[in-house]
Amino acid sequence: MSIRKIIHIDMDAFYASVALRDRPELKSLPVVISSQHPRAVIAAASYAARSFGLRSAMPMSQARKLCPNVVVIEPDFAQYKAVSAQIHQIFQRHTHLIEPLSLDEAYLDVTENLQQLASATEVAERIRAEIFQHTGLTASAGVAPNKFLAKIASDWNKPNGICVIKPQRVQQFIQDLDLKKIPGVGRVTYEKLKALQLTTLGDLQRLEEHVLIQHFGKYGQQLYLYAQGIDERPVQNERQRQQISKETTFDQDLTLIQCQPYWAELCQSVWHSLQQKQLQARGVSLKLKLKNFQTIQHSKSFKQALQSLEALHLALEQLLNEVQVSAHAQFRLVGVGVYQLEEPQQRVQLDLWA
Repeated sequence: MSIRKIIHIDMDAFYASVALRDRPELKSLPVVISSQHPRAVIAAASYAARSFGLRSAMPMSQARKLCPNVVVIEPDFAQYKAVSAQIHQIFQRHTHLIEPLSLDEAYLDVTENLQQLASATEVAERIRAEIFQHTGLTASAGVAPNKFLAKIASDWNKPNGICVIKPQRVQQFIQDLDLKKIPGVGRVTYEKLKALQLTTLGDLQRLEEHVLIQHFGKYGQQLYLYAQGIDERPVQNERQRQQISKETTFDQDLTLIQCQPYWAELCQSVWHSLQQKQLQARGVSLKLKLKNFQTIQHSKSFKQALQSLEALHLALEQLLNEVQVSAHAQFRLVGVGVYQLEEPQQRVQLDLWA
């Protein structure tokens, strides 16, 4: 099996950079992208803003305490989509194997590249140069034999940098790699790893697979593979959107009973998006964010796709009954999502072959 050549492209502070490109007088100032909603959170922070400790997902109330002179710009998603389309046109000149992760991030498989360039590093540098030429924005790139390493590498020399991990360097690179950088290792998992005196991928290499599975369940198997520098996931150029979700943030914290009027609107919005995209869903998810920012999530998948808006309402009602939160608990945000998306004809074909 030939060694793959994977590039992970990640635009630098994308939303903020798009805004600053059009307003260069703000470039040295702490700029964040956020709405004016009383409960707004930061969607993106410029590098100048990050020097004050501001970051995406931070509540604006906290951001203003850290940086009273923060400059707030309303998001312009139509513009971000237009710029993202330009960037994807550049990708398509180099490979047909493109897996978008978001508007500003994508994997590219350039094992065979359309421009017949000598190396994956050269492809990545060419793409970064073309992005800057056509959009005025900078991108960082990671080049590696698999997706796992390419994603870590793209963050290595940010902003406007490139990191190349050649196959012969993989073991050297991962030996001292902090486990915080591993996809899927959040705060809870990291604390559990630290309690086991594991802080680097090199530490994980000393453990057998069954030991990691014993401590971390199915994810332990993934950790074992990462510790060997292995990731067999292909770049999927027809990556189906994994979920559709809608949420609303309240001006004041509400109890679950007080949230009732909002569920119908959220379900209607999700159902409308499903119909627009001509998709069906077999999974439904619920999101509740408490006043202390703790998040409760619950989901359920069904044997058959939801056939009506009423069916979505009933599924949500079932989820709400199952979460069993206190009647006195207060929430700042609620959300509804659907997943396991499929096109209607896929269901018909499955029935025919059942």
